[in-house]
Amino acid sequence: MSEENHFHSFQQQVGDLLLRHRSFLDVTSKFQESNARINRALMKAVTDCGCIEVEARRQSFPKAASVSEWKEQLKTHLSGELCDHCLDVVKSEMGKNLFYLTALCNLLDIRLLDVIKQESNNLSTLGVFTLR
Repeated sequence: MSEENHFHSFQQQVGDLLLRHRSFLDVTSKFQESNARINRALMKAVTDCGCIEVEARRQSFPKAASVSEWKEQLKTHLSGELCDHCLDVVKSEMGKNLFYLTALCNLLDIRLLDVIKQESNNLSTLGVFTLR
């Protein structure tokens, strides 16, 4: 099955399964809640499990450095790796988030693949100038 077919199939599955929260308001609030659950799962990986750690400091952007050198010097502020349990939880929460994003696409008659393609084109066109 091609990637395009996977996206179409997934979007169709979401449309078929979304029964309880068909309201735009319900889907939007569930999407926001799923974002919070991802954040909560990540925070628990730090504070409960300890498999990852956060050590944050101000990022410095050397004026003489090129953008490619910035990538090497800028930090993620993360150390460690998600353990199997935390990884499963985070992936599960991300899946629910993707479900509600797709449900929102369905309600607005937007193809998820079109959103991804458009964003990919923007990134390709603007490159590092997007600076997100």
